[in-house]
Amino acid sequence: MKLLESGRLEALSRALSILNGDSAVQGRVESYSCKMAGNEKSFYKRFTATGETTLEALSPPESVMYSRSLSGDEDGVLCDTISRKTLFYLIATLNAAFPDYDFSMAKSSEFSAEPSLSWVQGAVDASLSAVGGALWRQLRPALWTAVDEEVVLPECRIYSYNPDLASDPFGEPGCLWAINYFFYNMRLKRIVFFTCRAMSPVCAVDSGVDFAMDEDDEYN
Repeated sequence: MKLLESGRLEALSRALSILNGDSAVQGRVESYSCKMAGNEKSFYKRFTATGETTLEALSPPESVMYSRSLSGDEDGVLCDTISRKTLFYLIATLNAAFPDYDFSMAKSSEFSAEPSLSWVQGAVDASLSAVGGALWRQLRPALWTAVDEEVVLPECRIYSYNPDLASDPFGEPGCLWAINYFFYNMRLKRIVFFTCRAMSPVCAVDSGVDFAMDEDDEYN
């Protein structure tokens, strides 16, 4: 996977570092080409040894499971599937985004296919509105416009990554929640990866992240 440099996305990522009295958000939005590089080619051959189109089961989205539990109907949840080729792209994106971690053993059950773009936008909005307030309301249209121009959102299949604590790069003391979304356009062979985590303010300050937004950043 190759990171596609974008000043606009970099500015958005900086702006997604939001600090308030209760929590702090660190966010990133990055665009990747699905062109394999380095050791990815050999990993791909091993990973797809059973066939590129071999299907594996995904976990139901957390939002769907939550709504089912509220209604008391937890039976009969149908699982989406993913091809080994597409699963490889998601894992390779994680490896590129978090080079200090190795996701090569990640399982399909740690990923979900999201039901719709509007559902994902609502989930992101719910997570960031409480922390970001007016700043998030300002960033929101710029974020979705930028992502759309990178990968043409109506053409994308959207996946999420929901790892167990042992595999989670954000599974550290002080982390309150984390979200990880992949917007995959098969035609363009491109993925936009959007990741955010909320931390307790003390841990966030100790991490050394600069939460001051640069007024010269341009993300519109």
